[in-house]
Formats: sequence, C-alpha cells, structure tokens
Amino acid sequence: MSWIPESIGWAATAMFAASYFFEDSAKIRKVQAAAATAWIAYGLLIRSHPVIAANAIVVTLALYTAFRRRTVE
Repeated sequence: MSWIPESIGWAATAMFAASYFFEDSAKIRKVQAAAATAWIAYGLLIRSHPVIAANAIVVTLALYTAFRRRTVE
C-alpha cells in the first residue's frame, strides 16, 4: 500500500481519537465529522465502498447533530 492512503488513514484515526478530549459536544461532532471526511478520502484512495458509505453516514449525522438547534423544554 502507498504511504499516502496509509498516512490519511492514520491521520483520520488520530483526529477521531482526539475528539474524545473535547468537552463541548458540538466540537466533538465537528472533529468526528472531519475525521470521517478523512476516512472518506482514504476509502476513495483504496477504492473501498463500505469505508466511503459508512463514513458518509457518520459525516452527515455528526454535522446534523452539531448544528441542529436545541429546543428549550
């Protein structure tokens, strides 16, 4: 395997792991969305449809939950 996809995969892993150090849930989800975007790039480079699809779902849900308006009850 080329060093480029492997480097992107490791960077995505580091970003996702780093998200656990944030306390603000919106920031956690934004970092996780960034990591999932990197995983999508990795999936494209290695031509893995399951990696691309799974992380497209993660990006969508992470950004939706990060930016949705919270209702006051």
